[in-house]
Amino acid sequence: MMKKRFDELTTRELYALLALRTEVFVVEQECAYQEVDGKDLDAVHYWVEEGGEVVAALRVLVHASPIAIGRVVTRPGHRGNGYSRQLMQAAVNDYGGETLYLQAQTYVEPFYASFGFERTSDEYDEDGIPHVDMVRKSNA
Repeated sequence: MMKKRFDELTTRELYALLALRTEVFVVEQECAYQEVDGKDLDAVHYWVEEGGEVVAALRVLVHASPIAIGRVVTRPGHRGNGYSRQLMQAAVNDYGGETLYLQAQTYVEPFYASFGFERTSDEYDEDGIPHVDMVRKSNA
């Protein structure tokens, strides 16, 4: 697993992270939105490579209040290998002393609950996909 702040990323690493997120969130999930949103500049990026290819990633917005975890993604064909769990565990280990926030697609709410996140909103539509807000209290 790799972990870097934005300014530490090589251009190839950044390209691979953005390409993976676009492949899944924009193309596979058919959500037309601004993937390059400016938030990566202040994020810590976590990812897993397999065979020299980025296959899973997430970002932590460390300057948000509360700290936010987002863009949790695994490439099709690599799902079910525990990569997202590995990345989430690393992020929770690094920032679990703080309250953490995320927006979860409703179908993966149990996954995030396994890390101590609790639903804090009613279900809402985000780009045609049901979501809920979730929070993990510090040292949960």
